[in-house]
Amino acid sequence: MLKGSIVALVTPFKADGQIDEDKLRFLINWHIEHKTDAILVCGTTGESATLSHAEHKKVIEIAVKEVNKRVPVVAGCGSNSTQEALGLAEYAQAVRADFALVITPYYNKPTQEGLYQHFKKISASVDIPIIIYNVPGRTGCNILPETVARIYKDFKTVVGIKEASGSLDQITKIMTLVDKDFLLFSGSDEVNLPILSVGGVGAISVVANVMPKESHDLVDHFLKGNYKEARKLQIYLYDLIKALFIETNPVPAKTALSLMGLIESHLRLPLYKMSAANLEKFKAVLRRYKLIT
Repeated sequence: MLKGSIVALVTPFKADGQIDEDKLRFLINWHIEHKTDAILVCGTTGESATLSHAEHKKVIEIAVKEVNKRVPVVAGCGSNSTQEALGLAEYAQAVRADFALVITPYYNKPTQEGLYQHFKKISASVDIPIIIYNVPGRTGCNILPETVARIYKDFKTVVGIKEASGSLDQITKIMTLVDKDFLLFSGSDEVNLPILSVGGVGAISVVANVMPKESHDLVDHFLKGNYKEARKLQIYLYDLIKALFIETNPVPAKTALSLMGLIESHLRLPLYKMSAANLEKFKAVLRRYKLIT
């Protein structure tokens, strides 16, 4: 079963804009060494919106080969085109990724029935387990609990959801409508602990990019019943979690990893380097956490 701290991995680029495949492999191994429980590539934090289809597939293939079954690989397969999302899910299945993360279609603003039909089309064509990804702040589209439950009930390949709506009421409502096998993942690090408390089995995490061990420990403590220790880590990580969104994700995450000496901080337009004022504030937070000197 997929559970624990799942890093929403950044995609490292070279100065010329090409994917830095060596750094991608390095990050994957660094995460496994630091107890990350699963690797997600080509998500929002992986700048999937700026990857060509060929690049998207290449990143998934590299991740699967480099991980080599040591931990699960979750492949971001979302698109605002159902046919494109299906094509990515088919590819992820072909190269033996373990799960496909499929975002609700952005920009189109489909109805709840349109969302149902989107997941119906994809799930009917692949056997790879599918995780719905709900992040209305990015997509302009919110999949409602009743629709989630309907999709989960009707399509056996849909196994759970990454919930980043920020609404604990909505997330709790989902859990009243599904069975015990449904996999709920936090998609908002600042509420990882509350989401775990209503039945979550893990977090698909941005903060795990820079503090993988602590992110693993938070979820692991909770799942083992060590609630006091999990609470301490949630509160401890809070200021860093907020700092990682001082500008648009993944700008701060990549900046942090660069300052830590792990990758170069190259982004693809329209994402751009952090402003000087925010950079100084951000560095101060990183120093507090002893991530940089």
